[in-house]
Amino acid sequence: MTDLDADVLVIGAGVIGLTTAICLAEAGLKVTVAAAEPPERTTSVAAGAIWGPHLVGLDDRVERWANVTQDRLTALSHPDLGPAEVDTAELGGIVHTASGITATRNGPGTPGEAPGFAAPAGDLTQCPADQVPAGYAAAWRLTALIVAMPGYLQYLARRLGRAGGTSTFGVKIGRLSEASTLAPAARVIVNCTGCGARDLVPDPSVTPVRGQVVVAVNPGITEFLVGTGSDPGDLTYLIPHGDVIVLGGTEQPGNWSREPDPDTAARILAACTAVEPALRDARVLDHRVGLRPARPRVRLEAETYGSRTVVHNYGHGGAGVTLSWGCAEDATDLALAVLA
Repeated sequence: MTDLDADVLVIGAGVIGLTTAICLAEAGLKVTVAAAEPPERTTSVAAGAIWGPHLVGLDDRVERWANVTQDRLTALSHPDLGPAEVDTAELGGIVHTASGITATRNGPGTPGEAPGFAAPAGDLTQCPADQVPAGYAAAWRLTALIVAMPGYLQYLARRLGRAGGTSTFGVKIGRLSEASTLAPAARVIVNCTGCGARDLVPDPSVTPVRGQVVVAVNPGITEFLVGTGSDPGDLTYLIPHGDVIVLGGTEQPGNWSREPDPDTAARILAACTAVEPALRDARVLDHRVGLRPARPRVRLEAETYGSRTVVHNYGHGGAGVTLSWGCAEDATDLALAVLA
């Protein structure tokens, strides 16, 4: 393979890698992305992609990263607010704000006790009993940003190309030493490999949390629903994206399988249909699996590696989309500090 010519080599083509590469390229750096698989084969493509921290380790930076990303996604959802670097009309509703419900099986609670990702929502309102979905004890109404994958990944790839960035796929990098030889001129390597960091770094603190979803024809559902129980594996969600709907889900720590499991798909469909009977005859279009890269805390820091600097940006758990722009901007600042 020909040596890659770049100031910065980004390893990984999921939402973290592409967003980081865009920030670097739009800052004027010569950037190339190298990955074993293209964006449409990464974990990011399996995301339901609703904004809100989920399965991400405790870190005082998480709130700031999430807020930065929320601002960027909000701008992308409104053509009149979008950045000068891109015509946001091309997104065609891929990023938009939707209303919906989050529900719990664990008792009435209070708005401050709403499940997981909903905690940061500013418009959280507890639902009256007659609006609580079947099988749940309490529910809250809110609005949230949702992002349609893989369309968003395609948008990110196009935006990277417009900024002068390049990409090469089918490149399997087993160790950081191999990355150094892949792009000899790159003074900075940015590690956005998600679960791959377990072997690449190596970092044994990274563990997969397997997620499987079913993509079906949307029978007319306009609101999302996320339902949880006391068991972390008790997770049901319906996230509409126009003509299709993403149905989930699973949280299976330590499971490395990327093959859809038919029994799991049947369980997802049954759980979603129990909440929304309109899904009973919905035509299934696709099955997707992703491995959320869980870690005690996100690793975003620079370290010296021989004559180069490695900027690590991985360990985002189920919050890759939610933290993507905030983390990308911090990673870019670390790279610029080396290259200035």
